[in-house]
Order: sequence, then C-alpha cells, then structure tokens
Amino acid sequence: MQVTKLKDAKIYEARQHWDMAGLRLQGADATNIDAFSCCLSYFLPGGGAEWASSPNEKAYIVLDGEVTILTKENGTQKETVLGPLDSCVIEFNEERAVENRSNKVVTMLVVISN
Repeated sequence: MQVTKLKDAKIYEARQHWDMAGLRLQGADATNIDAFSCCLSYFLPGGGAEWASSPNEKAYIVLDGEVTILTKENGTQKETVLGPLDSCVIEFNEERAVENRSNKVVTMLVVISN
C-alpha cells in the first residue's frame, strides 16, 4: 500500500491554470503508480484553466463549491456546472476549459490516466 497524507502532499503548478493550487496525492511524483495520477485542485474565485486538450482521460469530481466546465461539441461551446459530488470525464484529446465563476473556493479531485 502506498499512502500519501494530506500534510505530506506535494504542491505543484499546473500549466495554463490561474488562481489554482494543486496537491499531488497519488501517481506522478507522489507515489509509484503507473496507471493514473490523482490530484486535489483548489480553484480560487475567478480561477480556472485555459482551453486545452491532452492525450489523457481525466475525471473531475467536485468535493466542494461549484465549477463550470466548458467543452465543444460539433463546434458548439457547451457549459456544464458541477456542484458537490458531481463528476465528469474529459475524454482523450477533448478540448475543455474550467472556470470558477463563484465567490467560493472550489475543491476538486482530478484523476488522470497515464
């Protein structure tokens, strides 16, 4: 078993994100897991992530607060609001953006395939 205590989680900076703090919980440079990584993201009011895509699947699970996930379907922008314990999966190479449009910090668990 590989354990990461919250007090020992490593802070990381995510490219193309603003007003967001991230903690590595599992995988990447936190533990020796090959299949996925798991991070805790804190988005400040007005924080978010730019439009981007990646070759990895991502699961977003909102633990607290409310976040807007923007995607594009057939060239049309779609907005989905996620609240506590709501989740979504961003598919391989799917373009997305993230916005905290509220005045409350959003806490989100992010699981990324490798």
